[in-house]
Amino acid sequence: MSPAWKNLKEAGRGGLAVRMSLFILAATAAIFFAAFGYSSYYFRGEVLANVERNAEAVTLATVSKIEVILGGVEKVPSYLARNLQGGKPTLPVLRKWIVDLLQTSPEIYGSAVAYEPHAFNVGRRYFAPYVCRGKDGGLTPSFLGNEEYQYFYWDWYQIPRELGKPVWSEPYFDEGAGNVMMSTYSVPFHTYRGEVRTFTGIVTADISLEWLKEIIERLTPHQAGYSFLISRNGVFVSHPRKEFIMRESIFSIAEANGDADLREIGRRMTQGGKGFVKIRKNFAGQPAWMYYAPLPTLGWSVGVVFTEEKLFAGIDRLRAVILGIGAAGFLALLVVIFAISRTITKPLRVLADKAGEIAKGNLEVEVPAIGSHDEVEALSHSFQNMQVALKEYIGNLAATTAAKERIESELKIARTIQMSFLPKRFPPFPEKKEFDIFAALEPAKEVGGDLYDFFLIDDDHVFFSIGDVSGKGVPAALFMAVTKTLIKGIAGHSVLPSQVLEQVNRELCKDNDSSMFVTVCCGLLNFKTGELLFSNAGHNLPVMLPAGGGSAWLESPPGFLLGIMEDARYETLRLALNPGDTLFLYTDGVTEAMNEREEFFSDAALLRTLDACPGGDPEKLVKCVFGAVKAFAGAEPQSDDITVLALRYRGGQ
Repeated sequence: MSPAWKNLKEAGRGGLAVRMSLFILAATAAIFFAAFGYSSYYFRGEVLANVERNAEAVTLATVSKIEVILGGVEKVPSYLARNLQGGKPTLPVLRKWIVDLLQTSPEIYGSAVAYEPHAFNVGRRYFAPYVCRGKDGGLTPSFLGNEEYQYFYWDWYQIPRELGKPVWSEPYFDEGAGNVMMSTYSVPFHTYRGEVRTFTGIVTADISLEWLKEIIERLTPHQAGYSFLISRNGVFVSHPRKEFIMRESIFSIAEANGDADLREIGRRMTQGGKGFVKIRKNFAGQPAWMYYAPLPTLGWSVGVVFTEEKLFAGIDRLRAVILGIGAAGFLALLVVIFAISRTITKPLRVLADKAGEIAKGNLEVEVPAIGSHDEVEALSHSFQNMQVALKEYIGNLAATTAAKERIESELKIARTIQMSFLPKRFPPFPEKKEFDIFAALEPAKEVGGDLYDFFLIDDDHVFFSIGDVSGKGVPAALFMAVTKTLIKGIAGHSVLPSQVLEQVNRELCKDNDSSMFVTVCCGLLNFKTGELLFSNAGHNLPVMLPAGGGSAWLESPPGFLLGIMEDARYETLRLALNPGDTLFLYTDGVTEAMNEREEFFSDAALLRTLDACPGGDPEKLVKCVFGAVKAFAGAEPQSDDITVLALRYRGGQ
């Protein structure tokens, strides 16, 4: 086993030939399964479309046949009702008319002429001659109505009486007459005395639902499934589960199973709609599809259910065959691809072994020349060139590392020197009780361009300054050192702060080929009287913290940057400090500090921080601001130097 292959095995990864084979096979499998999935989806849709068309055609043809029969049934009792409006026949004549009606329409199981109480005979409350078909096919006459069967309270009598029009009743089991499950078509008739019309009774035509159930059951298609019939109230009139008939409705099944979709389907069916919908397992016993259509005459609805298992049985078998063929093809393809990949990647394995030797530091290993005239040959030449380049690089790297270490050491020394320029002993003037001062600087790099300084001019005056040089790093540090030295040298002659800035500006403008500049604000405090002379050269406005609380910007006279215009002029602000007043100076590293969302700390946040910080001690004030800025920035690296200076006037002694 080659070292390269051994390393791959130890790392838990296969060789290039294996991965290439698996990649090609995976891509082929993805294309195959995408095409396979689409074809399955397409064929499934086609099967459903064909089933819907066939079911619609068969169902509507059956519905049309039933409608023709029911239309013929409706005409016969309507004709008899019209005859009864002409007068009151005798009982034999009335029975003959009923018999003629049954002989004319074999679909009718029985018929009755039910009169209103006392309407046919004042002395008889019940008068409803009824004729039905017997078990032997003959016609059996009888009378409806007694104390146990008061027909005029039944729906087949009451509803057409109240509506004044013919009505098909809901399915029911007639225990008083035919003793079969039937539905009744009831036609009201009236008698006329002059222009007064009086309701007289009902002519009925009972149809046995057995023939209707047989027709509905024959709707079941050649695929496994079943058909059913529901009334206008959703009650099952026909269903393969006998316990559902006349005892359950499509709505009770939906309610028992918490099936809102089935409830909506039942609502559409009872409203006379038609459609092809998917139904859940709890109604059909397994996932299924259903076509439904109305029986307009009765107001009922027919449903034909197709189980998915039988609907898509052919597709499932075809899918299994295709998957089997595909699996065999993938296995054969994997063997062929792996054999080809091994042949192609053999030179690469050799180069991988040599690269491993080079990686261990053996730059003298011999890289074989490969004459394949392709990318592998180019890779071999690249390895040879890499050997030469690595030897040169290692030599240069040693020299560069030494130089880098020297520069880092020098930068650390430069930082130490720069920080030594700044006052670091606090309190700086312990013998002076009239004021207290504290300052801090944190550069963003090894060396920075911010500065601060303070020193006594005489026994009555202290001079202080803060500044920010453009840029960062060593150039800014050098410019900062020059600026600080000039300020201290010129301010020592007891001149106004504006004069100090003007003289420093002229010196900085000389031979400033790099066009660097610095912003400075400085002041001269008479700590015996509290008089403050203050001047600004383009620096951030300081904040005044009065002894009584609150903070506000110190509106100092504007001034131009130092080091740009040699003839720039500056003004001096005069104001008197009260005992307990504190002056807070800072650089833009405070207000422009950014957090991870690239938001600035801002001037408003600085004022809020100063108001919240404990007063009375400049050191605590400075540390409070530093803490707030660092908490705001979080993990975001410092982008600029941060410098602050706080001066508190305690009052003349």
